[in-house]
Amino acid sequence: MDAKFFTSRATALTGTGLSVLLMGTLSCLAAGLDMWVGRDWLTQSNLLMPFLLSAVGSALLGYVVVPALKRLKAGQFIREEGPQAHLKKAGTPTMGGIFFVPVALFVAILASGGAANTLAVCALTLAYGFIGWIDDWQVLKRRSNKGISPRMKLALQIGFAIVFCAWAMASQPADITELALPFGIFLPLGLLFWPLAGFTMVAESNATNLTDGVDGLMGGTGAIALLGFGALIAPDYPELMVFCAAMSGACVGFLNHNRNPARVFMGDTGSLALGGALAAVGILSGHLFALFIITLLFVAETLSVIMQVSYYKATKGPDGKGKRLFKMAPLHHHFELSGWSEIQVVSVFYLIAGLLSCTALTTLH
Repeated sequence: MDAKFFTSRATALTGTGLSVLLMGTLSCLAAGLDMWVGRDWLTQSNLLMPFLLSAVGSALLGYVVVPALKRLKAGQFIREEGPQAHLKKAGTPTMGGIFFVPVALFVAILASGGAANTLAVCALTLAYGFIGWIDDWQVLKRRSNKGISPRMKLALQIGFAIVFCAWAMASQPADITELALPFGIFLPLGLLFWPLAGFTMVAESNATNLTDGVDGLMGGTGAIALLGFGALIAPDYPELMVFCAAMSGACVGFLNHNRNPARVFMGDTGSLALGGALAAVGILSGHLFALFIITLLFVAETLSVIMQVSYYKATKGPDGKGKRLFKMAPLHHHFELSGWSEIQVVSVFYLIAGLLSCTALTTLH
């Protein structure tokens, strides 16, 4: 893959320019979609108003929280086996999810009038954010890049997924187990829907966690995915639409502090919360297939890690060393080590995320 071919225009961008471009583009798209279906911009029952409220609120709150994190010495520890260029980021405050996620949840509850489905996805988002916070706190406490054990993290993810699925099974209509496919096709899964739903929550949160490895990457791609998903489910689930819009806006507001060069990282607190939010909306709306399409970039990041580890083990020789399929996993690090700058990686990934959302909207709307 020729980096110059795909990133020639991205080379001239700065972190600030890229975040401003994303904010403007998503705001225009939200306004255009609201106009297309005749929603009133002066109310909060649309895409634009929750998006803007969360974006402004998240950006402003960051000016208070980020300096506080610096005073608390909540600096990130950078793993030595990662790209060497990232070592200079050591000490950058992490745990940024503690300010942009609550802003989004507050706006979502306000805009939806406290709808039951909104409260449920907010609770699940907080639960997964709490798992991430525990992990981030352990990293800071131990002063290393190792948080809670993978087994403990997985157990907590599965536990909260079971609770959420049990609530959904008891409270949602029977047709929630029908999987919406392209061109108006619905696939009834029955009880098989629930293990798929639980797997989706765990897999999605881990995928967003892996994607959060470059300044502005998860914040921007998450904002695009959430707004696209909100537009897709808007006709049937307006309360979940405003939740997605609020989460999208909060991500954009967070980019005001996370754009390259980042002044704060979202940490597991933010990345696990975003994955949980996307999965919860997908489950309640019955659009798990659309979720797969919209978040295919995050899936690719996960697959790159699985493929790298599997290939390394399969090619391990007598010396105990194997071959690598990618220069480094997750995938964004492969492109970095191939000569792309962080801004080039982020720019191209934003474009891919936008194309995936457009694909889902055109085939599943």
